[in-house]
Amino acid sequence: MTEIRPPLPPFDSKTAAEKVRLAEDGWNSRDAAKVALAYSTGTKWRNRTYFVSNRAEAQVFLTQKWQKEHEYRLIKELFAFRDNRISVRYAYEWRDDSGQWFRSYGNENWIFDETGLMKERHASINDLPLKESERKFHWPLGRRPDDHPGLSDLGL
Repeated sequence: MTEIRPPLPPFDSKTAAEKVRLAEDGWNSRDAAKVALAYSTGTKWRNRTYFVSNRAEAQVFLTQKWQKEHEYRLIKELFAFRDNRISVRYAYEWRDDSGQWFRSYGNENWIFDETGLMKERHASINDLPLKESERKFHWPLGRRPDDHPGLSDLGL
């Protein structure tokens, strides 16, 4: 059975932005099993010093990530797109076990197969320690509300 994950490439500005928001919503769910379904079974990732080479490894990676990154809240923003490729910039806030808050900034380059599953994900990420008073992402855990400002609106 072929998995289909709309919107499908080739992307236009509307479908690329929709794909980015769907990815953001999935990651904000922090449900590793659900999120992993957006990736092809042979997906290839580079994420910091981690390299993922299939969907099962992606799910393990995400499970471990969200066990470490508490109160995770993410905003993604479309940067560019063409055919079956999308580039995004993003920021997310989280705290570690000691209570230290961070804002992690990054860029991702995505390549999708014809069914809309992501077959490649290349991420570059930097972490900035924050005081709790410097946080900007305050919505309840889960999906970012539609009326919450995006990265550009927040000056990030």
